[in-house]
Amino acid sequence: MRTGRITATIVLLAGLVTGSHAALADAVGDPLGDRLQTLLDDPSPPPSGDLAPRIEAFYAVRDFRPAWRRPEAVTAFTAALDTLADDGLRPADYAADRLVAAHHQAYAGEGPVDERARFDIAVTRLLLTALRHLDRGKVDPASLEADWDVPLPPFSPDVAALSDDVDALDFETAFARARPDYAPYRRLRTALAHYRRIRDTGGWPSLPPLDTALHPGDRAPAVAVLRRRLAVTGAPVGDSAAPALYDDALAGAVRHFQRHHYLEVDGVVGAATRTALNVSVDARIDQIRVNLERARWLLHGLPRSFVLVDIAGYRLTYYRPDHKPWHTRIVVGTPYRRTPTLRSEITHLTLNPTWTVPASITWRELLPRIRRDPGYLAREHLQVLTPEGRALDPAAIDWSDPPAVVLRQKAGADNALGRVVFRFPNPYAVYLHDTPARALFNRPRRAFSHGCIRVEHPLELARLLLDDPQRWDATAISETVATGVTLSVDLPEPVPVIVHYWTVNIAGDGTLAFKPDIYGRDRAVLAALERPAAAAGSALLRP
Repeated sequence: MRTGRITATIVLLAGLVTGSHAALADAVGDPLGDRLQTLLDDPSPPPSGDLAPRIEAFYAVRDFRPAWRRPEAVTAFTAALDTLADDGLRPADYAADRLVAAHHQAYAGEGPVDERARFDIAVTRLLLTALRHLDRGKVDPASLEADWDVPLPPFSPDVAALSDDVDALDFETAFARARPDYAPYRRLRTALAHYRRIRDTGGWPSLPPLDTALHPGDRAPAVAVLRRRLAVTGAPVGDSAAPALYDDALAGAVRHFQRHHYLEVDGVVGAATRTALNVSVDARIDQIRVNLERARWLLHGLPRSFVLVDIAGYRLTYYRPDHKPWHTRIVVGTPYRRTPTLRSEITHLTLNPTWTVPASITWRELLPRIRRDPGYLAREHLQVLTPEGRALDPAAIDWSDPPAVVLRQKAGADNALGRVVFRFPNPYAVYLHDTPARALFNRPRRAFSHGCIRVEHPLELARLLLDDPQRWDATAISETVATGVTLSVDLPEPVPVIVHYWTVNIAGDGTLAFKPDIYGRDRAVLAALERPAAAAGSALLRP
C-alpha cells in the first residue's frame, strides 16, 4: 500500500464525519482511483512523449484521485481552453469542442471504470499539453530553423499547485503561471485582441492603384481612403474638413506609419508604402500570433542583464544591471547569409582587431577581385599567409590557380571589423563588431552583412560592457584605439547575449512596429501553428 493511501483513509474518515460524499468517493477503495493507479503503474501501451512522467507526478500528488469526475470541472476547463485563442493558439488542438460530450459518454449510466480512467488521463494530458504550449511554445523551433541554437529548458510544471488549481476550477491561474511573465508577451496579447476587434468591425480599406505617388498638399480621392485606413488603427489623422486633401496632420500619420514599418520616412505614399498599408488585418493578426509563439520560445529565465540582438528589427538592446536599457542600430546578414538565432555569453572584446577572412569569402568574393586588380591586396591591407600562418609574397603567387592561402586584414581604420569586436562562443563563428561602412546605418532596412552583426556605436557598447569607469572610461578606450595596437580585454563577468528573430515589436506605449520578414520565416511558423497538435488528443476524444 502506498503511503498516500493512508492519507486517503484519513480523508475518508473525515468525510464520514462531515457527511462529504465527494471525500467518500475519492478515498481509499475508490475503483476509479485504483484503476488510474494501475494504468499509470503499468500503462499498456506505454504513454508516448515527455508528458508521461508529468502525468504520473500529477496523479501521485493527488494520491490518484480522479481530476475530471465532476462535470463542472470539464465545463470550466473547456471555457478556459477557449481563452487560449488570446495567446494565438488553437483551442481545437486541446479538444475544447469535444470534452463535454466525451465526459457525458464516459459517465453515461454505469459504464466501465476503465473508460472513465482513460478519459481522466486523456484530459490531464490535454491540460499539460496546453500548459507546455503556453510555457515553451507549440512548435519546436529547431524543426523550422536549421541554425536554431537557443536551448529550451525542460517543461517542469508545479504539479502540486496544478492539482489545487484543478480542484478549485481555477484554470485561469494555471494558465497564467505557464505564460511568459514578461511585458513583451503581455503587449503582444493585447495587440492581438486589438487587431481582432479591428477585423471583427470590418477591418480597413485598401488604397486603390496610384498613377503617381501621393505627396503632402495633394488632393485626390485616394487621400480620403488613406485617411480612413490610418484612422482605423488609431493614427491621429486630424479632423480635416476636406478629407481628400493630404494635409500636415495626415502627412505626420503617414511618416509615423513608415517609421514603424521600416520604410523611408518621407511622408510620400509610393509603391512600398502603399503595399505596407494594404497588408490585410488578417495577415497582421497572423504576424502577431507568430511572434507570440517566438516569445514563448525565448522568454524564459532571462538574466537580469543581457544583450538582445533583434535581427529583423536591426536593433541591439543592452538591458543593463541598472535597468536602463541602451539601444543602437545594427546591420545583420543578408537573406543569403543569414544571422543565426543563438544564445551565448560575451566573454571578451578585442580593440584594433585584425580580420582573418573566412575561406568562403576568400574564394567566392575576394579571389575574383584579386585576379582583376593586382593592387587590391595592398589597397585593402590584406596579408597572404599559409594555413599555418607563414607570410607569403603575393607577387609570387599564380592567382589564376593559387595554393591554399589565408587572407588576413591588418588592424586599422579600414579593417572590416572596425575598431572593436565582441566575442562570444558559438558554432557559427559570428560576433558583434564595428564597421567602416557607416552609411549603412542610415538605411531603414539593414541586411547587408555576411552573418555577423555590425554595431553603430560599438565603443559606447564596449564602455558599458567593461563597466570599469576607473580603467575603461570613454577616454581610455579612445586612447587605446588610437595606438593601433591589437588588445584583447576580458569582461569582468560574461554578459549573456541573445540573437533572435522578431517581426513585430511593441513599445511600452503600445505602438506596434511590423517588420519585413527578411528571412521569410513567418510562413513556416504560422503553418506549424495551424497544424493540429496530434499528440495532444486521445482516441476517446475524437469526434
